[in-house]
Amino acid sequence: MVSQGAKSGIRLRSRAATLKEWSVFGSLTPLRHFAWTVVKRLIRQKFPTVERISTAELASWLASDLPPPLLIDARQAEEYAVSHLPGAHHWPTLAAVQQAAVSADAAIVVYCSVGYRSARLAQQLQAAGYTHVMNLEGSIFEWHNQGQPLVVDGKPTQAVHPYNRTWGLLLASPE
Repeated sequence: MVSQGAKSGIRLRSRAATLKEWSVFGSLTPLRHFAWTVVKRLIRQKFPTVERISTAELASWLASDLPPPLLIDARQAEEYAVSHLPGAHHWPTLAAVQQAAVSADAAIVVYCSVGYRSARLAQQLQAAGYTHVMNLEGSIFEWHNQGQPLVVDGKPTQAVHPYNRTWGLLLASPE
């Protein structure tokens, strides 16, 4: 029997595969918008207790005089090595966050490629007693698509690890 989590993953992969197939017909912009709508809805359904923050809201927060949130990158090391949000920590597991001795009441924003892995980590953080955890909706792909800053080794970059060929279709091409 296939678990509910596996079914969600299968649905996400099949929707991304459909986007890949449709790309042969021209511009991906309308299809990318539709795919983002589907991906975000599926993530919200799978992780209903996880609070979300949009890329625009995070950008405003980071540009304000308010104390910034702790940014946690939940991707694999090879993805983080290509680029990440400025100031982000690569702590892809609950154990890594706990080992870093992060305060349970710290404002935390978790991100990954599109938001699924980060929502899963955010849910685990909530269950472990962290009280102010948010998932960056659209994660690094949408952050990049909106022209927000990324870094590698402390230097600006436009590169983003595509995770794989299918999911990479959600990344907008540079103008």
